Amino acid sequence: MAEKCSLLTFASEKAKRRERSRSLLHFLVMNDAQIKTLEQLTEQVIDPETGDFLVELKLQPGNNIKVFVDGDKGVAIDKLVHYNRVLYKKIEENGLFPDGNFSLEVSSPGLDEPLKMHRQYVKNIGRDVEVILKDGIKREGKLMNATENEITLEEEKGKGKKKETVIYSIPVIDIKSTKIQIKF
Repeated sequence: MAEKCSLLTFASEKAKRRERSRSLLHFLVMNDAQIKTLEQLTEQVIDPETGDFLVELKLQPGNNIKVFVDGDKGVAIDKLVHYNRVLYKKIEENGLFPDGNFSLEVSSPGLDEPLKMHRQYVKNIGRDVEVILKDGIKREGKLMNATENEITLEEEKGKGKKKETVIYSIPVIDIKSTKIQIKF
């Protein structure tokens, strides 16, 4: 029986590499350093006095930078446009992408994005959410409270005379994802 084996090698000579200017290992270290610098620049740009905060920053292939900003009371589109323009200038000034080969998107996380931070849970108290636990159990209901350690969810089961309210206290550590639910 023949065995298959895969090897990952780093060519020592530029002539042997497909990507001639740097190795894969150099790219990963550079990518991590760029993300940390981008996060620092973004934190400098965001105005915390208005309740705005950085949720997530992604550096995708092709130097596509996606920045998700939220606010305790939401973030206006004109504010996101302002953050985009200022952050774009800071990235250029710092020479993070020497060829200017990057794109930047600054937006608020959409309803399809899961909640990632405690501040987002607090902001959405009173809204309907879907919580998926790490063990695969799904809970839907109204988010009633959120602390650093747990959330409280109120679920209504049944209809009419058989209607009952069930309260769940869910430890944050057990949550895989939480998404806002829009009900019409």
